[in-house]
Amino acid sequence: MKLLKYIAIAGILSMTSCSKDFLGDDFLTKDPLDQLTDPAFWSSENNIRTYTFGFYNSYFKGYGSGFGRGALYDGQFINDDFIPISPNEIVVDEFVINVPTSGGGWSPVLPANQIPTGVTSYYSRIRKANHFINSVPIAELAEEVQNHWLGVGRFFRGLEYANFVNAFGDVPYIDHVLTEDDPDLYRPRDSRVYVMDKVLEDFRFAAEHVRASDGPAQQAINKYVVLAYMSRVFLFEGTWLKYHAIDEAKATEYLEAAKWAAEQVIASGAFSVSNNYRDLFASESLKGNPEVILFKEYAEGILSHSAMSYNNLEPQAGMSKNALDSYLLSDGLPIGLSSRYENDRTVANALRDRDGRLVQTIAPELRMMNVRSNFALSGYAVQKFLNVSLRNETVGTGSLNITDAPIIRYGEVLVNYAEAVAELGTLTQDDLDKTINVLRNRTGVGLPRLELSGGRPAVNGAPYDDPARDPSVPSLLWEIRRERRSELMFEGLRLNDLRRWKKLHYADSEENPTVNRGAYIVKADYSDEQLNGITVDGANAGYIIPSASIKRTVQEKFYLDPIPLDQISLYESNGVELEQNFGWPRK
Repeated sequence: MKLLKYIAIAGILSMTSCSKDFLGDDFLTKDPLDQLTDPAFWSSENNIRTYTFGFYNSYFKGYGSGFGRGALYDGQFINDDFIPISPNEIVVDEFVINVPTSGGGWSPVLPANQIPTGVTSYYSRIRKANHFINSVPIAELAEEVQNHWLGVGRFFRGLEYANFVNAFGDVPYIDHVLTEDDPDLYRPRDSRVYVMDKVLEDFRFAAEHVRASDGPAQQAINKYVVLAYMSRVFLFEGTWLKYHAIDEAKATEYLEAAKWAAEQVIASGAFSVSNNYRDLFASESLKGNPEVILFKEYAEGILSHSAMSYNNLEPQAGMSKNALDSYLLSDGLPIGLSSRYENDRTVANALRDRDGRLVQTIAPELRMMNVRSNFALSGYAVQKFLNVSLRNETVGTGSLNITDAPIIRYGEVLVNYAEAVAELGTLTQDDLDKTINVLRNRTGVGLPRLELSGGRPAVNGAPYDDPARDPSVPSLLWEIRRERRSELMFEGLRLNDLRRWKKLHYADSEENPTVNRGAYIVKADYSDEQLNGITVDGANAGYIIPSASIKRTVQEKFYLDPIPLDQISLYESNGVELEQNFGWPRK
């Protein structure tokens, strides 16, 4: 509970230049961030630690707060796991459907005293990280102490720049606190490779110097948090450069960095796979869970969310048939090859003899519109985040949910490692046994080992090739990507996966109709009232078409966000051209 209070305090504290005495008489004195006026503050390690908590809510969203969206929704607006429910879901956020006149996360590139109240952007968070990095050395702390906190600051700066590049591609790189007359105020966009090289420098420094333990276990930045995020960031960037044909050599370098970081976490022996998959997402407390590297704590009356309520009481979009079809049968084979696959004419049939993670993710009964109040438009309702013992309690309703949220976990690190090694072309059976097969051995999953046979996937010594495989993806890599999808379903990562693989067209409802299909129903089983508004793809029976009037068409320009128009104009008025991203207008 103490950490929750410290984070709240730090959110205020980190927006000031800091008081002479922590929470003393001068606490509300607000000095400009570009005037590092208070060496006494930075000489206290406790003050420095508390200041860093002000970064946490920007990066570690968990399930959000109140009815606000958390990290679960970051990757759920254009992918093949959820069915589309409105035309606006062809984009990441509302502002992307049209080029924003302002905002959009990019702006403003201004000194702190010129930033409008309440406006946040990548730059404002980068400025905050640069301020922190510049301030830590002021008090000349012991070398180990200083390097630890510089590592934490560089971790946050690297993470912010990785997010910035993720959204916009090429961005200006600024590693100091800007002043009003700084020549970098209207710096042209640097290449994403240049920026990500700087990010790699920050992560390497942080990986070397951040302590293995500092602050509350599993709730504060430490070496393993840095390494876990490093594996995520550089798997993304390595595969982006590879599949978008930008720089093959750098793609390899970044994939090697992702592999190395994941391998450090694995080799540490500090983490292991939890025996209960669903408990990772629906527990009142994640303290001590061996799989959790970092989590966000919730507590009644202090911080709560609504993720559980959406799984229990509210209408939802629901899982797509495409996602459900991707899960393996209990013999380790896909639905197109397994003799154990009967059909999906009922939800019970669809879930029978499947990867155990599916039945822990999807409710065991059909939840159809007009039949249940907590329906899913696809009929396949998500229950992954529902704590059954709390569902009828006050904390199971509305925005009062108190289940803890995993921020980053060992299961992701394992699939990051497996994919990085596969992309590097060096995957061995040992690599599979220490990653994917560890996940398959989790209690309740019930899948056989994934094996290598002549460079192809195999189970029980028999190679196989999924007939539904994208022919442009090698069969072994297809299975590794499948494992990632099953393990991380609905955790907010799928959009970035499709973007980095250059596979956004998987989410196009015209090209791939099963992303806009749900459960199978027979019309005669329901009254006319119950079928009101329900469309199926057959005359008398078929799969629900949740969004019959909506066509989700993916365009090439959706890989990157547009630069806001006011920023283009602002640069032009200062004699600098700010290039717009592909496909988006400049005016």
